[in-house]
Amino acid sequence: MPNSRPRPRRGTGRGSGAAGRHELVSRSLQSAEHCLGAQDFGTAYAHYLLVLSLAPELRDEVKETFQYTLFRWAEELDAVNRIQDLLGCYEQALELFPDDEVICNSMGEHLFRLGFRDEAAGYFHKAVKLNPDFSDAKENFYRVANWLVERWHFIMLNDTKRNMIYNAAIQKAVCLGSESVLDIGAGTGILSMFAKKAGAHPVYACELSRTMYELACDVLAANKMEAGIKLLHMKSLDIEIPKHIPERVSLVVTETVDAGLFGEGIVESLIHAWEHLLLPPKTKGENGNCEKYGKVIPAGAVIFGMAVECAEIRRHHRVCIKDIAGVCLPTNVKFQSPAYSSVDTEETIEPYTTEKMSQVPGGFLALTECFEIMTIDFNNLQELKSLSTKKPDKIDIPVTKEGILDAIVVWFVLQLDDEHSLSTSPSEETCWEQAVYPVHDLADYCVKPGGHVMMEVSCQDCYLRIQNINVLGSEQEMDVGTSFTKNKDLISSRSEAELCSALANLQTSKPGVVEQMCLLESTEIALLNNIPYHEGFKMAMRKVLSSLTPEKLCQAVDTHCQNNVMSRGSGPTSEQSVHEPFYVLDVSEGFSILPIIAGTLGQVKPYSSVEKDQHRITLDLISEANHFPRETLEFWLRHVEDESAVLQRPKSDKLWSIIILDVIEPSGLIQQEIMEKAAISRCLLQSGGKIFPQYVLVFGLLAESQTLVEENAVQGTERTLGLNIAPFINQFQVPICVFLDLSSLPCTPLSKPVELLRLDLMTPYLNTSNREVKVHVCKSGQLTAIPFWYHVHLDDEIILDTSSKASHWKQAAVVLDNPIQVEMGEELILNVQHHKSNVSITVKQ
Repeated sequence: MPNSRPRPRRGTGRGSGAAGRHELVSRSLQSAEHCLGAQDFGTAYAHYLLVLSLAPELRDEVKETFQYTLFRWAEELDAVNRIQDLLGCYEQALELFPDDEVICNSMGEHLFRLGFRDEAAGYFHKAVKLNPDFSDAKENFYRVANWLVERWHFIMLNDTKRNMIYNAAIQKAVCLGSESVLDIGAGTGILSMFAKKAGAHPVYACELSRTMYELACDVLAANKMEAGIKLLHMKSLDIEIPKHIPERVSLVVTETVDAGLFGEGIVESLIHAWEHLLLPPKTKGENGNCEKYGKVIPAGAVIFGMAVECAEIRRHHRVCIKDIAGVCLPTNVKFQSPAYSSVDTEETIEPYTTEKMSQVPGGFLALTECFEIMTIDFNNLQELKSLSTKKPDKIDIPVTKEGILDAIVVWFVLQLDDEHSLSTSPSEETCWEQAVYPVHDLADYCVKPGGHVMMEVSCQDCYLRIQNINVLGSEQEMDVGTSFTKNKDLISSRSEAELCSALANLQTSKPGVVEQMCLLESTEIALLNNIPYHEGFKMAMRKVLSSLTPEKLCQAVDTHCQNNVMSRGSGPTSEQSVHEPFYVLDVSEGFSILPIIAGTLGQVKPYSSVEKDQHRITLDLISEANHFPRETLEFWLRHVEDESAVLQRPKSDKLWSIIILDVIEPSGLIQQEIMEKAAISRCLLQSGGKIFPQYVLVFGLLAESQTLVEENAVQGTERTLGLNIAPFINQFQVPICVFLDLSSLPCTPLSKPVELLRLDLMTPYLNTSNREVKVHVCKSGQLTAIPFWYHVHLDDEIILDTSSKASHWKQAAVVLDNPIQVEMGEELILNVQHHKSNVSITVKQ
């Protein structure tokens, strides 16, 4: 409709239009400021949007006020769960301020809280690129970089042997005629580039992670292969012909395998590939050009296992003590780690954990010979399909050494073709870790030569599962616990004498006793096994409560005198004492029995901040078993509106005697916002009350460690066979490696430990945010890293060392961008900075 557009009225011109716009902008600004004063942040935000759309020249002038309005409005939207509106506001704000690192960082924080870690990390990374000195964004980015680009990418790309073998197998396949290639789970695109360099055409690659997809795009362009490799941002399961690729390919290359082989979905993706994306396989005896047939690299795998004794695995997956600082753990409470796999329930988590067994602290003892668990042919569609439907295989392995059965360790040999293979065995120099299946639910974990370890192996949900692990003694008696009922078919095949023996030893629960299964993270189980930790807290709490008692008694006496109810020659009555408990708040992360330990120390009202219902039920059962009245232990999050309000008075007229804070993460980093929490906590303490820990000392040393260097960054182009990948993936390296164990880390100390920093939670004026520390070099070498750990001072005398053998905490290390040659006898100056929860350590040149 050519004449539908309204025409300006006579007498109006550009000048009057500008004046009207100016007046509207002025009124909107006034309205925005009025709404801000009234704390109507939603309306204020709408007014600022109008102002900025009409007058973009005011951006710099209103930027800070707009940011404040956005953040407060976002908090309100978050509180009422209006997530779409919240994200929409940030998208609008970033359209107006696309290069604002503060808004990017805040957007990332909201996305991270909502569980969108990949997207959150992208915004943190953008904020750091916009302003490399923006500490908040750097700290956020470092903490989530593992989700953005997982650390195994660096280790794997640095594994020259792995790269060479994959390259040789791909080159051989292409030379034999498999020229059309699809790379499933491309990552950086290295396998696609191997295929392209070998002469493959066409080459397709798919990658689901947006970050890795964008990274691969940059890598392909840098290696001048973007035109020869079509990169798809999608799962292979969603690829359709001819929509995404024109026709079926003759070769699929992939390394979508984890330590347990099947955990990254290789079976599902290859079934789909054979049915929809690959040419049919060559049958036996058939000759002809390989281009007419489909094949997969890797061609198959053989899975191996071994039963082991390992104290480190045991303390992270089995609660080994029955009494913790005077608190008895009842028999009706069963603790399990996430790696526990029950046949009675449908598990959706990985039924194993992973360890680099060659570096596990304390080492391990092989209790059996290595045994074959399973073989799989990735070029056989029917075998792939039957994997998830066939019944579990029963395996019976002779015990060769006496010891404690702690786990079944699993690895595999990946057969790329009939000539090339890769082993992930603990005895190999490899980038791979091994899968670990901790053993649970045995009446007796001791094994001896002549005995047998029995298990069932299945892959019914495309995870390799090892279940129903049992021990048969040399006297042919079944070692039973809960495992007896799970193996009726196995027991029925044994002799009648064995069955009678099993029945005689079968432990049954007492009638009426409630059995509670409590699932804990492996670090939480290690914490329960940490005796010095709990004994230390008990001693420290007793000292504080003892110091407060005279004051409290004195107050009670005064009150009694005033009310004329004081008995002659006696102290405060028991009735009055009941109304004057000490209030103890534990805001530790995760499962903690410290409130129950506090409750054993006398007239204490302990509060726990555990969130999960099963944890609360478990703590209630432990309380009952230790003869605590049910009302003794309170669950604090039931009394506060939200988790952020956990630090407040126990009652309007009461203050806390003790507040327990978690200062150190299990990973070895300082907890986020811990100093802010400490500042609030100090205001909530009664006179003489304490925060635990009272202060923390950070210790570190100079070290040379090639392992840390290779875990932190890809080392040039030589490792990747001349392909230019390092500069792109190394954008996502972080200066701190976490979850380290210094007792087994391959490294050479170049100095003695030195105190780097003090974090005082009770006396903040003792803290410094910037400190220079002199370190004496006692051994010449290449300085590549500065490992650090903590002495957690509950008071001046009671210290918990996070680097000790019993510690549930791991250690961390700053890894230098460039190694520094140091000579024995010289002194280095370290600059140590503390910003919020982030500690940075640099060498002053």
